[in-house]
Amino acid sequence: MTEHIDPGLARRGFLTRGLVTAAALTALGPLEALGARTAGAAPMSKRPSSPDYGPLYPTKDHTTGLELLALPKGFEYISYGWTGDLMSDGVATPGAHDGMAAFSRPDGKIALVRNHERGGYTGAFTTPAYNPAASGGTSNLVFDPKEGRFLESWGSLSGTIRNCAGGPTPWGTWLTCEETTEIAPDGTRHGYVFEVPYDRKGDPRPIKAMGRFSHEAVAVDPRTGIVYLTEDATPSGFYRYLPNKVGELSAGGELQMLVVQTPDGSSYSTYADGTGVEYRTSWVTVPNPDYSPGETRPAVQGAALGAAVFKRLEGAWYGNDRVYIVSTSGGPKGQGQVFDYDPQTETMRVLFASPDATVLNNPDNICVSPRGGIVLCEDGSEGEYLHGLTTDGEIFPFALNQVVIPAGGVPGKSVAPGDYAGSEWAGSTFDPKNGNWMFANVQSPGITFAITGPWRTGSL
Repeated sequence: MTEHIDPGLARRGFLTRGLVTAAALTALGPLEALGARTAGAAPMSKRPSSPDYGPLYPTKDHTTGLELLALPKGFEYISYGWTGDLMSDGVATPGAHDGMAAFSRPDGKIALVRNHERGGYTGAFTTPAYNPAASGGTSNLVFDPKEGRFLESWGSLSGTIRNCAGGPTPWGTWLTCEETTEIAPDGTRHGYVFEVPYDRKGDPRPIKAMGRFSHEAVAVDPRTGIVYLTEDATPSGFYRYLPNKVGELSAGGELQMLVVQTPDGSSYSTYADGTGVEYRTSWVTVPNPDYSPGETRPAVQGAALGAAVFKRLEGAWYGNDRVYIVSTSGGPKGQGQVFDYDPQTETMRVLFASPDATVLNNPDNICVSPRGGIVLCEDGSEGEYLHGLTTDGEIFPFALNQVVIPAGGVPGKSVAPGDYAGSEWAGSTFDPKNGNWMFANVQSPGITFAITGPWRTGSL
């Protein structure tokens, strides 16, 4: 179905209240780096609500009128790009919305690149396509922050499998990652990273030097151009890609895996670590990044050389001069860890470890706001939250998925009726210029949200 936005929203001052409120506040500088929390701190408890934004309340979507999310008072949102909505190129919006990033355009608009974590071989939804039979890929969107509305969207890359996460680059592209190592029926090997510009079609050629494994997310250090990569497997490695030429990743480079140096010199496993102890780190080169069937996968190659192993590494984001990394099933209780890696000092520690599912339930995607606060996308079995992480290492709920499609459906939408409140959050990302807008996806039924409000009154 064609995407519908109420044309009267902007005229009624739609979503401007939050923007005016934010502009009227005294501008806050970047928050103290989250990694400055006292080393050795124990896992923290969860606040029932943000100490600044307040508790959550059911909030109506300005697009459909449904109460799809619960947010603190003062925050508003619109929904867009529902699965099945026709994009500007006439292609139906693919489902399984996942990782995403926002980019500033020269004209003041915001561009987004969005993953679609689709598996199977029912055919590519757009061109160019790496494997014409594969159904995953990316779509691009354009948002007007002044008017508070989406302007257009189009398919930008397909022919891939399980595009779960990825990450933005400083040169204006999105690195989309295949979370798989499967081989297609025609023999095409999957498990690679692809590059998609924010303003045009993507490159269907895989960056094979970045390794073939169950890729999850990437984070790029803007000072060096080094790309850090996570792997959703157990055991998994935390990798870095040293490009031969900064900004030209397809020109080749070296893939390395993190070593965590322990006092006794043994190989470090992070599975149950919740201590907050700071560790020294180093790197080993992976001998055969683009491994073939029957050969040893990169994580096992690295571990044999003394590299650290993790339990399901998923989200990664660069911010506050650090790389934040999520282990979805790690920690003392297996409910998740957030790691803080400092590339300048070559140190790493556990910033947060969930003591139980009621505090943090299997975090996945992560992002850092322009003000330095962290947002964690939950992917567990309880209520699905977007969580904030404060500079004191405290978790608080910021948004709750309450997506329920009534029996009669939603006018103009092809999504089936049902309760989708248990679906995971994904792709949280802020407007990189001033942070007045946060964008995020609910993976099923597949909806993108743009949220605005008094961000500067709190830690996000």
